[in-house]
Amino acid sequence: MTKNQSEIKDVVMIGAGPSALAAAVYTSREAIDTTLIEKGVIGGLAAITDLIDNYPGFSKGVTGMELADELKKQAERFGAKIELNEVLSIEDEGECRRLKTHEGDILAKAVLIATGSDYNKLKVKGEEEYYGRGVHYCATCDGAFYKDKKLITVGSGNSSAQESLFLTRFATSVDVLIRGDHWKASDVLIKEIEEHPKINVHFNTTTEEIVGQDNKVTKVIAANKQSGERVEFETDGVFVFVGLRPNTGFIDPKTIELDEAKFIKTDENLKTTMKGVFCSGDVRSGATMQIASAVGEGATAALHIREFLEGHR
Repeated sequence: MTKNQSEIKDVVMIGAGPSALAAAVYTSREAIDTTLIEKGVIGGLAAITDLIDNYPGFSKGVTGMELADELKKQAERFGAKIELNEVLSIEDEGECRRLKTHEGDILAKAVLIATGSDYNKLKVKGEEEYYGRGVHYCATCDGAFYKDKKLITVGSGNSSAQESLFLTRFATSVDVLIRGDHWKASDVLIKEIEEHPKINVHFNTTTEEIVGQDNKVTKVIAANKQSGERVEFETDGVFVFVGLRPNTGFIDPKTIELDEAKFIKTDENLKTTMKGVFCSGDVRSGATMQIASAVGEGATAALHIREFLEGHR
């Protein structure tokens, strides 16, 4: 070991989204030396969400940036330290875990991976420009903003089918654009969609451009793959459901087990397959992809981390 015992941190949390920040509130409040390492935006995807309308305790909603900032201030008030850096790998060294970063190696007794996930994008013109202002990736989060509006969903899997059905609670109509010639969703969902009067499905249809005016989405330009014909769909919003990409590129699946989609597997105590390494939030296999549950998992992980540290003094 190249560092003295005093230089080994109690816990290092990889990521500084809602789950890690909530965990840091718990650990640092109990005088556990806590460091968070974030390579991007503090608050993660939540921080770049215009309005979060389903987080408990905010009757009028709360902006993502405000929620992230309050979580950050709370964690720091108890002594948590946040560093802008990137973890490149994790190694088990028995007594501690070694995190290799751009700024050098860090040793920690315990590690929490809470790097979250990112939505797969269509990568078409207008998608980034209108993100949060007509382009969305979570119907549960943003569907209620579209009461009595026309919507488009993009995607052919179970999530697209489920979320399209959910959006019919608010929208007057939902046009589903699928680039292939069939659904990849379950038969039960397909049947429900086929029988739903508000949903129209368009197969062999690729999304080419998202168009807006006055800072909001007004239409989607698509193309028929078979004929090449361009088709325009007037809409008030676009919900994209083409999968999630977990932020696990720095993990060696030989040491920390991942599922088929590369999300991190944990046991009922949020432990991974590497000793002393825990996982919470959207990067965890089986996560619900909601901010409130990510925060709850962070608190749960913190309690298990405390137990782990107490057992390895």
